[in-house]
Amino acid sequence: MQHVLTFTLAFFIVYALVPVMRAIALRTGFVDIPNQRKIHRDPIPLLGGAAMFVGFFVTTMLMGEVDREYIGLALGALVIFVIGLVDDYAKTRGKDFPALPKFIGQLLAASILIYFGIRIEGITIPFGGGAGYYQFDYWLSVIGTILWVVGITNMFNFLDGVDGLAGGIAAISATTLLFISILKGQTDSAMFATTLIAISLAFLRHNFHPARIFMGDSGATFLGFTLAAIAVEGAFKAATLVSVAVPVLALGVPIFDFFYVTIRRLKENRPLHKADKAHTFHQLMRSGMTQIQAVAFLYLLGICFSLASIIVVLVNR
Repeated sequence: MQHVLTFTLAFFIVYALVPVMRAIALRTGFVDIPNQRKIHRDPIPLLGGAAMFVGFFVTTMLMGEVDREYIGLALGALVIFVIGLVDDYAKTRGKDFPALPKFIGQLLAASILIYFGIRIEGITIPFGGGAGYYQFDYWLSVIGTILWVVGITNMFNFLDGVDGLAGGIAAISATTLLFISILKGQTDSAMFATTLIAISLAFLRHNFHPARIFMGDSGATFLGFTLAAIAVEGAFKAATLVSVAVPVLALGVPIFDFFYVTIRRLKENRPLHKADKAHTFHQLMRSGMTQIQAVAFLYLLGICFSLASIIVVLVNR
């Protein structure tokens, strides 16, 4: 019942708030300007991420406990959201925000999580002569957490290039993390995952093709950051050597797309941070798929990754 109430509250907050944000964006000119590498042809409002951010934290403050780790998540997410919002503002002026300030902001946000106790602490080795719990050295823990959080944050931002894709994959990934959190009895992680599912689906109602509003970098990086944090606090907690694959599989589509694009850009000697039309969804559309078909295919791929992660959890129980 707690999860049902959490889902309902988050869903209706975002569902009601998105049209308001859309109207504000249109009135103020906060819209994504089309260019040669973008699929849309008309300016699209960019404040969808603000609706999701507000919906997530209003819901979790009302339905959960405001403890030390929650404050860390909120502060880190705020940094990510503000940096993304500045990036979105640059887009409204037809410019690209420099990559370095964004990267520094992401490092700061990940460091805030670590300071407030959200980090990958160790791993359980269930077999062999070295069986038992292996506690990571503090700096190894810090580096691993930063790589994971910054990596997933950017991977989700990369994925947000076609209507409905990032929101749908976020909902699928969060559903997997919810299932894992329930199995492990992690109530806070389960509540965060439930809220993330709700805000993603509510936003998707306005963002599926043809999109009436975009989440922007502020929304995509917020989703990626929050999913990464939930995985650290949930799926990575007391993870076994085998079940490390669980959060990786749960977030399989953005990870797959990231490595596909990175390898392609390296082969073609192009900057890694420069946006282009080399993503998996672009390739699918070039092969003859429509936007909806490409998104549906990647949804199915995401579901397959998620089912694989759930199987890993059940086998290792």
